[in-house]
Amino acid sequence: MVQVSQANTPPPSDPASSPSGAPAPDPSTTPAPPGAETGAAAAPAEQPVKKAPARRRASTARKGPDAEGTTSVADEPGIAVVPAAEPKARAKRTSTARTAAAKEPAAAKAPAAKSGTTRTATAKKATTPRKATTTRRKAAGTAFSREGLVYGRIPVVGVSPVVEDGRFPAKAVPGESIRVGATVFREGHDALGVTAVLYDPQGSEAERVPMRLTTPGTDRYEAWLTPTAEGAWTFAVEGWGDMFETWRHAAEIKVGVGQDVDLMMAEGVVLFDRAAAEPGRPDTDAELFRSVSRTLGNGELPAEHRLEAGTSAEVLAVVAERPVRDLVTESRRYPLKVERAAAGRGSWYEFFPRSEGAIFDAESGTWTSGTFRTAAERLEAVAGMGFDVIYLPPIHPIGTAHRKGPNNTLTAGPQDPGSPWAIGAPEGGHDAIHPDLGSFEDFDGFVARAGDLGLEVALDLALQASPDHPWVTAHPEWFTTRADGSIAYAENPPKKYQDIYPINFDNDPEGLSLEVLRIVELWISHGVKIFRVDNPHTKPLWFWEWLIGTVNAKHPEVVFLAEAFTRPAMMQGLARVGFQQSYSYFTWRNTKKEIEEYLEEVSHETSAVYRPNFFVNTPDILTEYLQFGGPAAFRIRAVLAATGSPLWGVYAGYELYEHVARAGAEEYVDNEKYEYRPRDFAGAEERGESLAPYLTRLNEIRRRHASLGDLQNLTVQSTSDDALVAYTKTKTVRHGGSSYKDTVIVVVNVDPHAVREGTVWLDLESLNLDDADFNEDGSFWVDDLLSGHSWKWGTHNYVRLDPHYDPAHVLHVRRNVK
Repeated sequence: MVQVSQANTPPPSDPASSPSGAPAPDPSTTPAPPGAETGAAAAPAEQPVKKAPARRRASTARKGPDAEGTTSVADEPGIAVVPAAEPKARAKRTSTARTAAAKEPAAAKAPAAKSGTTRTATAKKATTPRKATTTRRKAAGTAFSREGLVYGRIPVVGVSPVVEDGRFPAKAVPGESIRVGATVFREGHDALGVTAVLYDPQGSEAERVPMRLTTPGTDRYEAWLTPTAEGAWTFAVEGWGDMFETWRHAAEIKVGVGQDVDLMMAEGVVLFDRAAAEPGRPDTDAELFRSVSRTLGNGELPAEHRLEAGTSAEVLAVVAERPVRDLVTESRRYPLKVERAAAGRGSWYEFFPRSEGAIFDAESGTWTSGTFRTAAERLEAVAGMGFDVIYLPPIHPIGTAHRKGPNNTLTAGPQDPGSPWAIGAPEGGHDAIHPDLGSFEDFDGFVARAGDLGLEVALDLALQASPDHPWVTAHPEWFTTRADGSIAYAENPPKKYQDIYPINFDNDPEGLSLEVLRIVELWISHGVKIFRVDNPHTKPLWFWEWLIGTVNAKHPEVVFLAEAFTRPAMMQGLARVGFQQSYSYFTWRNTKKEIEEYLEEVSHETSAVYRPNFFVNTPDILTEYLQFGGPAAFRIRAVLAATGSPLWGVYAGYELYEHVARAGAEEYVDNEKYEYRPRDFAGAEERGESLAPYLTRLNEIRRRHASLGDLQNLTVQSTSDDALVAYTKTKTVRHGGSSYKDTVIVVVNVDPHAVREGTVWLDLESLNLDDADFNEDGSFWVDDLLSGHSWKWGTHNYVRLDPHYDPAHVLHVRRNVK
C-alpha cells in the first residue's frame, strides 16, 4: 500500500488529498461534536439523493431501518441512503454554507445541526472549507476514504527487485550495487521526480539516489543502491511532483514568447519563497532562493534577466541535490537481505582429499589413500592460484553393498574405494569421517591450515544413504519402501544407483529434519561455514526453507550452495527459500547466442535472488566443448566464468586440460568418483603444460576490479562476428568521502578452432564515462589485463582474436586521462 508524505500535500479543499495519504473522516465512525444528535444525516441541497432502482433494491440491498429511521444498504459498505430534505431548506442551506465556508476563520468551531432544523445557522458557524466539505460528504451519505486503494497520489508500480510481492527478500552482499526499478507516472503534464531510498536494518535512511528514466515514453526509472553491511535492509521508491522543473518548463516557454510574463514571475516568487522556508534546507540554499525570489519580483528588471536568475547553473545544482518536491508518494518498503561476501562472491576449487597424496604400489597392486594431512599440502598451491573456497566431496564412511567399480561399473574390486556419495557404513554415517582420511583432529587441522592460507572449507551435504548406513536399520521410515518390501534405490532412468538410497521426508518429517539439523550443527562446530548441497531439488522446498532459516538464524555466516541442475522453477524456488548460490546452466552455454542470452538472464532477469556459480567443470560434467576444443576451449571457458559471474568454480584437473570422456557419456573416463586419481600438478607447470598461471591471473583481475564482484551490472555489447562475445561491467566504488569508477570490457572468441575478427560496438552510456576520461580525439584508453597491451577505443572497435594465442581481451578503462 502506498502512502503520501505529510509534507507538501495539496490544500484541504482538494478531495483527493489528505496528509500522509490519510482518508477523510468517515461520517459513520467520526464522533459527533458536542450537541449533535446521532443517526440524523441531512442530504446536501445541491445534490439530492436519488432512489436506487427497484431491480437493485430487490437483488443487492438488504435494507432495514436503523434506530433513527435511516435506511442503509447493507451490501455496500460505506454507502448510506438517506431521506432527501425539503427543497426550500435545501436551497437556503446551499448558499449559506458556501458563504460561511469562504468567510469564517479556520480556528472557529461549530456544533452540528439537529435533525429536522435548517442548516443556515450552522452553516454560518462553519469553521473551514475542510469542515464544509466534510459536512457535504456526510450529507451525501458517502464515506470518503482512500484506505485500501492501490494507487497513491503519484502512482508507483512495478518496483524491483521484489520477490513474490515481498514474501521473500531480494539478496545482496555488502558493497554490492543493486539495480532498483519502478514504473512511475502521473496525470497531466507537470514534471515528475523519482527517488530510490535505502534503509538500514535499524530503519534509518542510509542512501537516497535520484532515479533516471530508462527509455523515453516508458515511465520506467532505475537507480543503483549499495548496502554497506550485513543485515535485514529495506528499500522503497518515492514518486513526487517536481515543482521547480514544472515552473521552469512553463516559464522558459512563456517568457520566451512574451506570454503571462508577470504571472510566471509571481509563481516563481511563491516557489522560491516556499523552498527557502523548507525545514532542513541549508542556510546557503535558503539565502540563494530568497535572492532569486527578490529578483523575480523586481518588475523593473527585464524579464529575461529575472528568468536567468531563477534558472542559473547555481540554482540548477542546488535543486538537483535537494529538489523542491510536493505530493511525495512512497511505495511499500521491500526487504533486502544482505549476507556476508562469501554468499555472493568467490572462487571455488574442488578436489578429492583421498586422491591428494594417494600412492599406488605397483608391486603389490594396492592403493594407499590420501589423508587430510596429505591433502593439506595441496592447499598452498590452491590458494596460490587465487581461489578462496576449497570444496570437498563427502568425507564420510562409504558403504560396501552394491559398491560401484571403475567408470561406474557394477562390480567393485577390493581396491576400489567406491563413490563418496554412497554415504554410510558400520563405521558411521553423516556424522563420521572415513577412517582412511583420518580423525576429527586431522580434519580440524585441515580446516585450520586452509584458514591460514585465506581459504574456507566447503563440505558436501548429500542427504542420501548407502544400504549400509546406520539410518537404514534404525530408521527405515526415512526411506521409501516398494511393493515388494525392498527400499527404493536412486534412479534417473535409464541410470541406476543401487549403492544409494534416497531419503523420504513424508513419513517422519520432524525426526528426519531434526537429524539433518544435528548433522549440520556438528560440522559447523568443526569450522565448516559453507555447505555444497547435493541434489537439493529431490527434497521438498519446505524442508530447505526450514533448515536454512533455522541455521542462519543462529549462524548467519553459513552459506548453502545448491547443486541443482533441473527445471528453472525449482532452481528459482531453491533460491527463494534461502540457498545463497547455485550451480547453473552456464556449463552448457557455449555458442555466442547461448552465452549472450544466459548472461542477460542471470544478471537482469533472475538476479534478485538467484546467484549463479559458474563452474567450468565438475566430476559429473565434461562437455563436448571441452572434450574437443583443445587448450583454447579451457582458456575461453575460464575467462567467461571468471568475468561473467562474481562466483565461479573449477574441479581439479581442469588446469591440466583433462578432456577425455567415458564413451557415450558426458563425464570423465576413469572418473575420480570411483577411484583414486593423484596428479602431477607441479610437473605439468614446469613443462609449461598447465593452465594454472592463466587461472591465477584471472583471479588476480577479479580481486583488483570491483566491477567484477557485482552480478547485476553486466551489459552485453554488440559485435559483428558470430563467435565474438562482448560485455562490460561498470561500478562506482565509494570509500569514505571519495569514490572512483571501475569499468571492465570483456571480448571473447568462443570458437576454439579458428581466428575471428570483427567490430565491437560499445554503448558508451553503459560505461559511465566522464569528460575527463576522453582523449582530445574523443577516444579513451583501455589496457588489456591479460596481455598488457593498450589501445585507444571508442564507440566501434576492431578486434582480432586467435584462440591458440589469446582468445580474449579483458580490458580496463583508464579514468581521468586529461
